[in-house]
Amino acid sequence: MSNYEAINDLSFLLVEPSDTQRKIIVKALQEAGIKQIECVNSIQETIDTLSSFPPDLVISSMYLPDGSANDLIDQIRSNEETEGQCFMLISSERNKEHLEHLRQSGVLAILPKPFSLKDLKRAIHATLDLIIEEEIDLEMFDPRTLRVLVTDDSLMARKHISKTLNTMGIEDIEFAENGREAIETLSQSEFDLIITDYNMPEMDGKELTDAVRQTPEWELTSLF
Repeated sequence: MSNYEAINDLSFLLVEPSDTQRKIIVKALQEAGIKQIECVNSIQETIDTLSSFPPDLVISSMYLPDGSANDLIDQIRSNEETEGQCFMLISSERNKEHLEHLRQSGVLAILPKPFSLKDLKRAIHATLDLIIEEEIDLEMFDPRTLRVLVTDDSLMARKHISKTLNTMGIEDIEFAENGREAIETLSQSEFDLIITDYNMPEMDGKELTDAVRQTPEWELTSLF
């Protein structure tokens, strides 16, 4: 099944109170091959819809009549029936503090406005774990033999990445909450691949990457 066919079969819920923005985003989604799109205006309408007809992906703007995307994601994650819901933000918001809460809640794609069709497709692929063939090719490897270290300070992000790796047949996964913890783990075990976040306390992703590349015994480890 191609990525286009996979997207074509999925259902999307767009949370957008602005009529103009809703039309723009719906048109872009349709151009990306998405046919099943339902629209709501508020947090309450979103929660009601999720309880009856949960979609494959929720796409939300930052500011809603009854709260923000941060409030919405909190309600989604606090309910065990919806805590695994895939969620994506489309917003012109640039305040890192406002966006950080969403990232810590496991939101992998935050798409800024204005966006291109290519940007939209890539964000959807990232959020829904749809593997793009030209970016990741595991044909040369037996995924069951790969050892992966996932480094991210967000528990939800670690769970999401782990789930993605599991769908690819990779089961041997360990976790670290920051670069310093990853270094400690690397000193005790060997890994084929390190998947790391960029912004983390103690030691960020760039510092971790530099440390790995400067250590001879780790230089063959792939970083992503």
